[in-house]
Amino acid sequence: MITFIRNNEEIFPIEKMCKVLQVGQRSYYQWKIQSVSDRKQRAELVKEKITSIYFDSKQRYGSPRMTAELFFFGNNELSRITVAKYMNHLGLRSKLTKKFKVTTNSKHKYLIVPNVLNREFRLQNRQNLGYRTSPTIRVKDGFLYLTTVLDLYDRKIIGWSLSNGMCAEKTSLAAWRMAIKNRSIEKGLVFHSDRGFQYASKKFTNAIDSYKMIARSMSINGNCWDNAVADSFF
Repeated sequence: MITFIRNNEEIFPIEKMCKVLQVGQRSYYQWKIQSVSDRKQRAELVKEKITSIYFDSKQRYGSPRMTAELFFFGNNELSRITVAKYMNHLGLRSKLTKKFKVTTNSKHKYLIVPNVLNREFRLQNRQNLGYRTSPTIRVKDGFLYLTTVLDLYDRKIIGWSLSNGMCAEKTSLAAWRMAIKNRSIEKGLVFHSDRGFQYASKKFTNAIDSYKMIARSMSINGNCWDNAVADSFF
């Protein structure tokens, strides 16, 4: 009877319905206040759960995925529209993951050299000097490319370049020129890199091969362990 009164408040006067159904007006209003309070409490609990899931998902979930997660946790009475309304009230919006941009293009016609370094990352003396180089991405109004030359002997960055293009002149060559200015080349040096075109291009290989005491080395295709030192730096 109480539910009937609540559902028909806009059609019939509450006083008349209570009289006909023999429900005390005071009892009805107390029930109504309690009912609203219970709904608010349930809504607050749902909002807390939504906030928890949102940050656990690294802010990637929108209302469809959030509704599915809530259903998994037993909140199967919530519609996607209701979840979207709660997320809007909380100011929670899904953050789209930025598309990964590949910087190592090994599909080229340039010469690939063997992996001479062979993961010998712990060098005992400077006569066995080794270099590692690897580009990464910095996002700022687009893409910027940071190329580094790392000395394996003391794990120091001795050359680097920051550019908005991926050609060898702006990346590998620029970093190499800085490296040889900062540190002299010694016999037995191994220059190790990935198989990217920046390190296999004729411009770069000619610059390296002009020094007869340098041996070039490249990682095996798709093997991240061969670049572990450079990757751990980044």
